[in-house]
Amino acid sequence: MSLHLQRDVEKLKKEILKLGTMVETAINNSILALNNREMSYVDEVLKNEEFINEMEVKIEEDCLKILALHQPVAGDLRFIVVALKVNNDLERMGDFAKNIAKRAKELMQVEPLATLPAFVNELPDLVRTMVRNSLDALVKLDVELAQEVIDMDDKVDEINRAMYDEVTRVARENPDRTKVAISLLSTSRYMERIGDLSTNIAEDVIFMVDGRVVRHAD
Repeated sequence: MSLHLQRDVEKLKKEILKLGTMVETAINNSILALNNREMSYVDEVLKNEEFINEMEVKIEEDCLKILALHQPVAGDLRFIVVALKVNNDLERMGDFAKNIAKRAKELMQVEPLATLPAFVNELPDLVRTMVRNSLDALVKLDVELAQEVIDMDDKVDEINRAMYDEVTRVARENPDRTKVAISLLSTSRYMERIGDLSTNIAEDVIFMVDGRVVRHAD
């Protein structure tokens, strides 16, 4: 690797980490807004969305510049390809964090609805752990940690499916609370999608390190 390419790749890694930190903060704040019914967290998420979008555009431009200027091959090329995909996944996570925050704002206007303990306690922790660990795996090129993220996705999917059943139960037993239950289901779905995107990053780490494509392996 030339010194110029090495310098640009290291800069790119720092930019991705910065974006990852911004997105992780947005996700944390959106979940705090949902669980604590606190408007200040919603404001933080919405305020920082523009910065996330700007950072995503900058990283994409930098990836394309590296490809054009250095024409990397082998491992370096795999890294740039993965960086482009991770960049897009992180921006989409930011969008889902914004969606959760907006739903949280709506839910603050109505009486709280008791729901599945797993949705309140387990799902947010699982999703935040998946985001954090997928980024750690990317930085450390840790295949084992990446695989742990992939394995966690099954539990996230299980809780999200249980929320569908919960909404059906609420609609049957307490029809006037159906709209609130559906809003909660939407936030569950957004968290499930964040988990999916974390899984994508973990799968890309395995591709970058081992050259193995594990997506759709089942």
